[in-house]
Amino acid sequence: MDKTAIIVLHYKGEADTKECLNSILTLNPATKLLQIIVVVNLANTSFCSLLEKEYPQIIIIKNQENTGFALGNNIGLQKALELGCKYMILLNNDTLIGPGLLDKLTSFAGSDHSFGIVSPKIYFAKGYEYHKDRYKEKEIGRVIWYAGGIFDWANILPRHCGVDEVDKGQYNKSIDTDFATGCCMLITKDVIDKVGFFDEKYFLYFEDIDLSVRARKNGFRVVYFPDAYLWHKNASSSGKPGSKLHLYYQTRNRLYFGYKYSRLLTKKALFLDSLKLLLKRGVYKRAVLDFYFSKMGKGEI
Repeated sequence: MDKTAIIVLHYKGEADTKECLNSILTLNPATKLLQIIVVVNLANTSFCSLLEKEYPQIIIIKNQENTGFALGNNIGLQKALELGCKYMILLNNDTLIGPGLLDKLTSFAGSDHSFGIVSPKIYFAKGYEYHKDRYKEKEIGRVIWYAGGIFDWANILPRHCGVDEVDKGQYNKSIDTDFATGCCMLITKDVIDKVGFFDEKYFLYFEDIDLSVRARKNGFRVVYFPDAYLWHKNASSSGKPGSKLHLYYQTRNRLYFGYKYSRLLTKKALFLDSLKLLLKRGVYKRAVLDFYFSKMGKGEI
């Protein structure tokens, strides 16, 4: 078994992070081959001390600022490479992993040298579904959040396959997918060596899609693998969908991604769309202006 790192980025949600770490530690893999790295953004001294006391086996990296998803995970990835890891699994701190996730992901990734990035099946954690009243009690915990990704290049919009559907085995086949999700994605050392790290201009949102696109352009396969699975407390630390933070980064980064990769006709449509968003004022106007004035990275919201 090759050396593997699990990288957990912590910003908010101390209870979530502890619950996530506890779920990782139930894996019982060969301890010498697994490195657990927690990158703490806007490091809190008391919480870091608690982690060091309760989880002496993990590596803690303390960032004095909130470096965002992209840079925060890049710091963790760099540490994993320094430790000689071949596989790096990024894991949101608001997740609970399913049985054997580590072994399943690494075994699958190692079965084909063309596999560069792999994401598992992801369910909503119980009580975090978008439409709680839609489901029967026995269906809670089996509602899909991600079962592969489809990217609409005409409108520069990502979509999760299977979202809000109850899992009845309809997404049990491994497939190449347009993008892996940063909620949980295995990245091989070969991808980092050839493609590079996350683009830190995003700060938050779209960076996982960007890395997936670059990986595919460089001949790697981006794959959805349903045999491994976990549960996600959707947007616990970054604001719920529809929050100002969510709208700002989604709006600004969609423009950045679209201008970076799309066809001329799509860029024209994006420009016209951005003019309409300027009229909305508020967070939309700020996001559009920040993009056009190249104010990327952490935004002032």
